[in-house]
Amino acid sequence: MRLDPYQERARALAVEAGLDPDAKIDRPGQRPIPVWCTFRDAARKAQFTAQAAQYQNSPLKIFGRHEDATIAQMRNCMAVGNAVAGVICADGHLGYAQPVGGVIAYEKQISISGVGFDIGCGNMAVRLDTPFSRIESHVGTIIKDVHRTISFGVGRTNEERVEHELFDDGDAWRESDMGAYRQKAVSQLGTVGSGNHYVDLMRDEAGFVWIGVHFGSRGLGHTSATRYLKAAGGKDGMNVPPAVIDEDSEIGRRYIAAMQLAGRYSYAGREWVIERVRKIIGGNVTDMVHNHHNYAWRENHGGKDLWVVRKGATPAFPGQRGFIGGSMGDDAVIVEGVDGPEAKASLYSTVHGAGRMFGRREAKRRFTRVEMDAWLQSRGVTLIGADLDESPMAYRRLPEVLAEHAGSIKVQHTLRPFAVVMAGENEFDPFKD
Repeated sequence: MRLDPYQERARALAVEAGLDPDAKIDRPGQRPIPVWCTFRDAARKAQFTAQAAQYQNSPLKIFGRHEDATIAQMRNCMAVGNAVAGVICADGHLGYAQPVGGVIAYEKQISISGVGFDIGCGNMAVRLDTPFSRIESHVGTIIKDVHRTISFGVGRTNEERVEHELFDDGDAWRESDMGAYRQKAVSQLGTVGSGNHYVDLMRDEAGFVWIGVHFGSRGLGHTSATRYLKAAGGKDGMNVPPAVIDEDSEIGRRYIAAMQLAGRYSYAGREWVIERVRKIIGGNVTDMVHNHHNYAWRENHGGKDLWVVRKGATPAFPGQRGFIGGSMGDDAVIVEGVDGPEAKASLYSTVHGAGRMFGRREAKRRFTRVEMDAWLQSRGVTLIGADLDESPMAYRRLPEVLAEHAGSIKVQHTLRPFAVVMAGENEFDPFKD
């Protein structure tokens, strides 16, 4: 049964008025309705009442330089709900309802639109004990095998059925109310999708091979976000109010369960892809870094338990490591969070990539395939797939955005890509971030 976004508040208003919310009201020629339905309009209006005084003008920390529209979008987000603090990371740019690279901490609330449609999108990287010199002569064969083995593109299902304990967790599927999607989720686990989702092969300073992947929860997360955004009365779009819900409401509890399920699914998918690619290359895993960057975490900041919503931002608590990819053909990094005033002000968050300078349509208008191929060739990168919307020229340079966060992270490894596999041209992926 579809959740009514205003039912709980409407029922509470009925009780406050001394009425039984479930008492029936007869309507000539129509079915009776419960009393609480007559308070629905009042409940809807209450959702848009002024922000409580203690949450107005909460601090917003901005790293780097941004377009005015990005900052305005973030301030609009922070003017709704129990927003305690906000951050725009140096790779920030306009996003759906909340900027990519935007972080907001809420008290007893969570933002569905803040987490976004690709719940649990993130990065995973592993180091192998395989030297690059051992595979250098057959990189082309390896990436063709990767492209053949891993499902890239839109609406794809995995040719190899994946068994995972997640699909046997009946409580998780029931509490999230996403059980109807379970079979589709089974078929899609381990698919990568398109857009900026990828499999990268890289080498570190010591010459060892790393595998890196970037993608999220596919249709499961997108369907969950769409469903609960609608249930909360939210809107899809760039310049719309954020869909903020109470953590202890019916919708809040179910959405959090759905988000956590999609997060687990994302981890399982990335792990499956990494393992299949490892088998193609050979060698053993000697290091691993794995993190979401579209998610909400329950964290303590300044002595308060808060929901920290990160859209396109990597958690970076002291000692916590993250894998941050550059644009296609650029170096990636493994970073570690460090403590200090800047780290606290960032809500222990950092960039998730280089950050766009040009949108997808603008990138296709500005750049040519010849330019993109020349860029990759100059860096010794072999590419399968990708379109001009992912051209490296459409992005900032990763070292520049990392420098803006120098007070809160340190680089452990710099990873130079030698092969990139993405979906091909003319692919539109509704499940990407």
